[in-house]
Amino acid sequence: MATHRRIDVSKTGDVSVVKFLDRKILEEAAIQELGAELFALVEVDNRKAILLDFDGVEFLSSAALGKLITFDRKLKTAKGRLKMCGVAPGILEVFQVTKLNKVFDIRTDATEALTAF
Repeated sequence: MATHRRIDVSKTGDVSVVKFLDRKILEEAAIQELGAELFALVEVDNRKAILLDFDGVEFLSSAALGKLITFDRKLKTAKGRLKMCGVAPGILEVFQVTKLNKVFDIRTDATEALTAF
């Protein structure tokens, strides 16, 4: 199991629950590191069901959105499933404006998201 600096990973049944350790995901270096940690969940750990819990995340840059899109593609290629929850209203608005709310399966909270798997 890899050591993570940007995310906290736990398991609930077959689902890997990923919580973000940063409240603001804005800096390029942090986003690159975050992307590498997320991608390793699929490419190295071979995880198939992943819930990204955004509880506590206040800001997300467009570069971070790009990493999430790439992560979603990698997971789908590996025949995995991604759900999101705990998305702050401001971030949810960005998902809606960019139509990413149609790409990502966004649920209100972790309980609802876990049930949806």
